[in-house]
Amino acid sequence: MMLTLQKGIDPYTNKTIWLMLDEDYQVIEPIQRYLTSLITTRSPNTVKAYGTDLKMWWEFLNHKCLDWRNVNLHQDLEDFAYWMRVGDTSKVISLQSVEAIRSEKTINRAITAVSTFYDYHLCNKTVDFTEFERFHAVYKTGNTRIGTTGILTGIAKAKPTREKLVKLKETKKFPGCLTDEQVETLVNACDHLRNKLMILIFNGTGMRKGELLGLKHEDIGDFGDYFIRVVRREDNPNGALAKGQERTIPVTKELLQLYDEYLMKEYPGTDSEYVFVNIWEGDIGAPMILNLPNKILKNLEKKTGIKTYPHLFRHTYATRLLRANYSPERVKYLLGHASIATTLDIYSHVINEANLWAVIEREEEE
Repeated sequence: MMLTLQKGIDPYTNKTIWLMLDEDYQVIEPIQRYLTSLITTRSPNTVKAYGTDLKMWWEFLNHKCLDWRNVNLHQDLEDFAYWMRVGDTSKVISLQSVEAIRSEKTINRAITAVSTFYDYHLCNKTVDFTEFERFHAVYKTGNTRIGTTGILTGIAKAKPTREKLVKLKETKKFPGCLTDEQVETLVNACDHLRNKLMILIFNGTGMRKGELLGLKHEDIGDFGDYFIRVVRREDNPNGALAKGQERTIPVTKELLQLYDEYLMKEYPGTDSEYVFVNIWEGDIGAPMILNLPNKILKNLEKKTGIKTYPHLFRHTYATRLLRANYSPERVKYLLGHASIATTLDIYSHVINEANLWAVIEREEEE
């Protein structure tokens, strides 16, 4: 079965949608219902990624001659992970080691997509709950574990989490940080104030790309209030979404002065609510599209030799705060992480061991 993941625009909301079509261009209804349910809560890129993962799941089920409503959860999911890892090995038996064609992270994301797909259909009673309730194993919280799965796993006692029955161990590698000198070089290489402001907000707030592109003028402080507020909105015309928690991030006076200069010297004469808009090409005054910051940074790489991307500024920001002895709890808030475990797992390399154990003890006392 050949499936196609087709991009489209919802005529009623003007939002990007993704359609799963078979070889006759008919919608694959179970997948489509799930993808449609994600539109209001996930970014278009996330919906596309989940659609790609479910396309592979459907192809795997077709390869195994399985009905999506009648699978052996544990065994078939393990087979799916192996199939994604090495491809179809049913016709050739090799005595040599097989090179992986997909990373552990990619496969784990696909397993998450399949898991949440079945969770959705469980909630809508499309599948038999007694068959699929074992899709996740409940992971009991309350006991701190420090091991290969992360610095802190399960320390949040407020809510129990679920652990997937199948999950590959990922090799964790911190992507690194930018130096102050590199950030300065990138800023100085910008020809426009808008792009300078973009880099300095990334560097000075640790905001995600979707959060930055969803910024409105009302989110930025003035008259001595030096802050930028991250607000969750679901109706941004460029598809930008704030994935993390809402929060208020303090910024420098100089950053807001650059924002004011940008408004006076470059901002187009439109009534746009958004901070980062098209100025020289495209629909003037419309919010910048999601891939434009990456394109801007790619062009700066050609000029400076400094390779970067939006999320690298986030790592730089968090590392800078932790090295300045900000508490992990404060950094968690500023990054918009839902769990302290996320912050500690990613940035354990710069957290003082005594501070780490202090966080663990506080979590266990709560």
